[in-house]
Amino acid sequence: MEASPHILVVDDDQEIRKLLGRYLQGQGFRVTLAQDGRQAEKSLTSNRIDLVVLDLMLPDTSGLDFCRALRARSQVPIILLTALKEDVDRIIGLEVGADDYLGKPFNPRELLARIRAVLRRTAAREAAVPVAQQQTYRFAGFVAYPSTRRVIDASGEDVPLTAGEFELLQAFLLRPGRMLSRDQLLDITQGRSGSTFDRSIDVLVSRLRRKLGDVGSFRILKTLRNGGYQLAVSVETVDAPSPPGQEP
Repeated sequence: MEASPHILVVDDDQEIRKLLGRYLQGQGFRVTLAQDGRQAEKSLTSNRIDLVVLDLMLPDTSGLDFCRALRARSQVPIILLTALKEDVDRIIGLEVGADDYLGKPFNPRELLARIRAVLRRTAAREAAVPVAQQQTYRFAGFVAYPSTRRVIDASGEDVPLTAGEFELLQAFLLRPGRMLSRDQLLDITQGRSGSTFDRSIDVLVSRLRRKLGDVGSFRILKTLRNGGYQLAVSVETVDAPSPPGQEP
């Protein structure tokens, strides 16, 4: 029998931590609780965690710093929790690699829905890997390898993309020249729910442009007024060799 998903809840508020632990266990998840960054690191080291619910306000570290450091070494899904409600805090959370965001106070059922949605997206990405291994994409001097979720630039250097950034790029590579609205991109990359923070697509596009060096009058990703975005360069699809530095 396949084990149920293992959720790590990191929150310094004992009542919230215990409430979420009981609730998520009641919904069939395995749950580990941590009150700070130190305990969270121990849990990540000693367990296979499928998703992290992370409070931004921790006693021993910034939740944003913890998220950034975790994303640099792992693609485990992260949902941020915070009592701060300004848009800038949401944007920063998405920029450091979080998969979703929920402000406090919140209904546990909404968090449950977001957890399930993120896990579905993650499972869909993993299931698609065998198909993606059959091809690579060449565009504007870059080569994208879906099998390993790597992008190599013209000089042979890796372009470090988060899972969300690569999902967005692949959505465009599969549809070159086609205008994709924000709603379509949310559907493709996030399995959109009604409460999804729509600015996340604009944030992802901005981050992707910056990492691809997409500046000046010529754009790899073109913004269409009252529409959405478009990949404005040609794409060549080829059989998938191994990325540089990796054995076939």
